[in-house]
Amino acid sequence: MSKKKYSADDLAAVSDNPEWTADDFAKAVPFDQAFPDLAATIRGRGEQKAPTKVSTTIRLSRDVIDHFRTTGTGWQARIDKALKEWIAAH
Repeated sequence: MSKKKYSADDLAAVSDNPEWTADDFAKAVPFDQAFPDLAATIRGRGEQKAPTKVSTTIRLSRDVIDHFRTTGTGWQARIDKALKEWIAAH
């Protein structure tokens, strides 16, 4: 038995998330206008009071990454802590 092949038109007709048309875009409004009560409850992060970390890119060996990732959420903070401990010891 072979699988039935569906065309793009067939999928668009039953999609829960159909592709927007130019008319849909023309009718769209910003979130805060569509849901003003909900938008009023959302607050941004704001600025850090005391920025302590800097975003950077670093290349580490696969063994190091695998070791820290297997310890779960917060593995990047644990790498930071291990590096700080190494600096303090040297």
